[in-house]
Amino acid sequence: MTDTPPPRHPLCFGNFRAYLVGRLAAVLGQYGMMIVLGWQAYNIARETMTTAGASAQLGLIGLAQFVPLFFLTPVTGWVADHYDRRWISRLTLAMLTVSAGLLAFATYEGWVSLPMIFGIAVIVGIARAFNGPAYGALAPNLVPPAVLPNAIAISSVVWQSGMIAGPALGGYAYAATPWGAYALASGLYALALGAMFLIGPVPQPPRDTSRHPVRQMIDGFTYVRGNRLVLATITLDLFAVLLAGATALLPVYARDILHVGSAGLGHLAAAPGVGAGATALWFSFRPMKTQVGTKMLGAVVLFGIATIAFGCTAFLPRTVAVEVGIVALVVLGSADMVSVFVRQSLVQLHTPDAMRGRVSSLSQLTISASNELGEAESGFLAALVGPVAAVIGGGIGAIVITLVWARLFPELRLAHSFDPPDIGRHASSQEKAS
Repeated sequence: MTDTPPPRHPLCFGNFRAYLVGRLAAVLGQYGMMIVLGWQAYNIARETMTTAGASAQLGLIGLAQFVPLFFLTPVTGWVADHYDRRWISRLTLAMLTVSAGLLAFATYEGWVSLPMIFGIAVIVGIARAFNGPAYGALAPNLVPPAVLPNAIAISSVVWQSGMIAGPALGGYAYAATPWGAYALASGLYALALGAMFLIGPVPQPPRDTSRHPVRQMIDGFTYVRGNRLVLATITLDLFAVLLAGATALLPVYARDILHVGSAGLGHLAAAPGVGAGATALWFSFRPMKTQVGTKMLGAVVLFGIATIAFGCTAFLPRTVAVEVGIVALVVLGSADMVSVFVRQSLVQLHTPDAMRGRVSSLSQLTISASNELGEAESGFLAALVGPVAAVIGGGIGAIVITLVWARLFPELRLAHSFDPPDIGRHASSQEKAS
């Protein structure tokens, strides 16, 4: 009599299915809420400010979310490696549910204001600072090591699809009713919270009580600095996407350049989701296996080119500008899907479990820097040189950064697969820790 072989696909595990539902709902709510925060802040500011002044408000919204995350990163990674990652996620999702619900109520009643929007943005930044590392480090605890690479790939696809589709969902909801967009985000956060409660007990990394917590926090920085492939993938996203922040200026393009309003904003915000979704579907049938580093570099270059193309729609006749812009954003979303898929898979698979919380916190910091700080950079630059020059210049900067990184980090060009070359060392490190 032979034993029944264990399931070989991550979706065979109930904990992982609940995790995916929660992750998708949370990311949809998060990025849908972000685009609505920017759109509402821009509209409120435009009632009393010029386009340049209102554009600067978009930068401040991104900064309000990034600053808490920046200062809390060392702490949040350590917390994710020492406490139950499920409860960290549950508490932060509850914070996000209440925050979005409060904005929905304030918008419905008509007393929402810029100070309130900025205050909620700070709370969202704090919640995400703790939620991101816990969520990111939880996935490898939900499946056996044999199916971990596939689980990480699926999780990456879900995360990126939600990140790109969320703004479209928020834009369409806002076009229907402004308060409903926040209510939708609150509902999605609540769904994610419910899914997180469906996840049963999971293995926890052993706590190191022999060394000071501050020393353990520093270990995360030390590990990333010493692993050049992880360092290259994290910093490439940081600097390339930080510069090419076209999506941060979609409210400006929708209202003052392409003149398509909130409904048009929904179409523009949906376009990257179409590209990302199509690419994710392709990966589900034809997973990437070879030349992963080179493909990531090529995807970031394409991301820069698509950003430039979108910026140039300002010079096209209005009859074709929107269509060209949507196509450019579709390509942008597809390229970003490839880049994030490769980056997240490489980072997770090259990091031992006892370090995943701290490394995930650093990865989240760079992602947030490229998104929220990128919004700040794009908003301030748009106020200084105009939105069109900001978008086109950002796309050029992303291409230049990619070429420089390909030269500085040959490890990235030589990464032929997702398999880490030092699996044995990581495994022995985990055994010693346990």
